[in-house]
Amino acid sequence: MIKARRSIDDRTAALARLSTLAPLDADARGLLEAAARGAYALRSRQELVSLGEVMEAPLILLDGWAARIRVLVDGRRQIVSLLVPGDVIGLSDLPDPRSSATIIALTPVHVCVGPPRGASASLDRAYAVSRAYDEAFLLAQITRLGRMNAQERIMDLLLELSERLELAGLVQHKTFDVPLTQETLSDALGLTPVHVNRMLQAARKADDLVWTGKRITINDPLRSARELGRVPLRIQGE
Repeated sequence: MIKARRSIDDRTAALARLSTLAPLDADARGLLEAAARGAYALRSRQELVSLGEVMEAPLILLDGWAARIRVLVDGRRQIVSLLVPGDVIGLSDLPDPRSSATIIALTPVHVCVGPPRGASASLDRAYAVSRAYDEAFLLAQITRLGRMNAQERIMDLLLELSERLELAGLVQHKTFDVPLTQETLSDALGLTPVHVNRMLQAARKADDLVWTGKRITINDPLRSARELGRVPLRIQGE
């Protein structure tokens, strides 16, 4: 792990996301600033957390993308959930919680140990909402893999990522960065890379999205969501 001095202010995705989940007071911001100064860097494909590892404190993904994964004995990999800037990892009420999945960096990332719960009431609220979102994303992933066809899986996941990145201020004009390979998408969607490629080509031809390099534009998110029967997630009922 490489120590890397980082700051967390109004321009960072992490603070933007946590502030969107719950208003943060000056004390909470100060705690996050102090936490970010102890951030460390990991390379792509490096483990953040191992399966069964004790999570002594929550981790905050300051930048970059990561994933919770399970690997089968023959090497097949299932991405259980994707982690994007601002996500909080390892929140639990247990005294000695253990990670239920291996967490790896999909890109270079910066991670910091988050302030402990109980240090700030407003930060505790943001943590609680973040945890509720995590549960909702997991339920969405189960539904995608269990009942949706290949085209629906891809569009539903991209719509979810758009909503999640928007919380962190990382969507502009319906466009956002997705630094994922088609192989990674296949591991997240239970499809082969060839099938993912075909479905993406079909989505382009249907004018559902534009994918250039690592940037995606969903042309009409409302129409795409309506076709899927997708309702934007609102944990707080706003």
